[in-house]
Amino acid sequence: MAAPLEVIVSSDTGSPLWNTSVFDLTSGSSLLSYRGGNSAPRGLTVLRGEYLLSVQTGKGFINVWEVQRKDQLQQKIALPGVVTCLTSSPDGMFLCAAVGEVIYLWEVSTGRMLASLSRHYQDVTCLSFTDDGSHFVSGGKDNLALVWSLSSVVQLDLSHAPEPRHILSRHSLPITDLHCGMMGAQARIATSSLDQTAKVWELSSGSLLLSVLFDVEIMSVTFDPAEFFLFCGGSDGNIFQVSLNSQTLSRDKNFQTDNEGNQVFKGHRNMVTCLSVSMDGTLLLSGSHDETARLWDVQSKQTVRCLAHKGPVTNAFIMAAPANMFLPDSRPSVPLPRFARHAAAEGHDAGEVCVRIGVYAQEEEPSYLQKADRLSRLMNAVTDKSVFGEGENTKVRVSELEEEVQTLKKVNKDLYEFSSQLLTKN
Repeated sequence: MAAPLEVIVSSDTGSPLWNTSVFDLTSGSSLLSYRGGNSAPRGLTVLRGEYLLSVQTGKGFINVWEVQRKDQLQQKIALPGVVTCLTSSPDGMFLCAAVGEVIYLWEVSTGRMLASLSRHYQDVTCLSFTDDGSHFVSGGKDNLALVWSLSSVVQLDLSHAPEPRHILSRHSLPITDLHCGMMGAQARIATSSLDQTAKVWELSSGSLLLSVLFDVEIMSVTFDPAEFFLFCGGSDGNIFQVSLNSQTLSRDKNFQTDNEGNQVFKGHRNMVTCLSVSMDGTLLLSGSHDETARLWDVQSKQTVRCLAHKGPVTNAFIMAAPANMFLPDSRPSVPLPRFARHAAAEGHDAGEVCVRIGVYAQEEEPSYLQKADRLSRLMNAVTDKSVFGEGENTKVRVSELEEEVQTLKKVNKDLYEFSSQLLTKN
């Protein structure tokens, strides 16, 4: 059988045999099961298509598997406290987790903790990166959703506390879920809350675009890839489809079924905890506390398949199948390092090479290239006798400068090639 293009990844709290299961999106057949512990809500992510990371419920560590080695728990990442949610950047360069109200950010290649962000006042409930990895968003029990620019968090002067780019503060009760749409820094963000609303925001400006009021608490939210619809999972088991291209769309509205695309998916008997849409937008996946994950046909609103679980479903999402998930002999291109539990001061580990975005804002010595350029300008000025004067000493000095320039150029070339190889591997 050919490897599937898309797969369903799900977890629940009650299975005594496995933590996470992988199903074929087309047939619904079980493909893989990862053993060891269980996964907390919003606590399951695939890193770089090579590792499966799962937050252990009520514990201060993350379980790690290589995606093709389902029967062997590879390692555990210890954190300073009980982890409430987890996510990774789409390129696999950064890992983000929340412990209580604090958000921790690591560089995956080195395991170095880059930042600890303490701007929430209560526990963080959900985290999500944009599809280009330029921003990530956090939602918490303090009713706030914070938009963070990754480059500013990573490059910020350590003497100043990181600040979010936007504070989304229109919810009146804890945020239960959030989803970032397409288009990177121009994306739209959807948030859901116990205040019975789902809201759509513009990431670039932080402005509120749409607020929809329901009759029940909203526990999960997602867009379809084209962002024609907003799907909202209710605490009563219903899934609400809100049309985003209606001609009568206003910023504040109450949900009502109509002929313009607002519809209800009925089938779950308990709260809907997670939602995900296939790449072509035709299938909707939902996980519920009724111990099932359902696959729906978006157009007909009918259940295509029901996947039984052993307990309340905590995570369920559709993803493109990693290339090596079904190749037992394959291995990750880069092993995971030990992740630091504390943020290290800049320059603390002199032997490590750390590739960052942009240039770190601090006073530093001139680079090799800058030194070479300065020496080259000095050499070009030797025709002016006022620089070095005349005689044999001038020739000796010029010869020394030429040797130093060549040495610096060679060192600069070696550094460039090493950096290129490191970035290519990542």
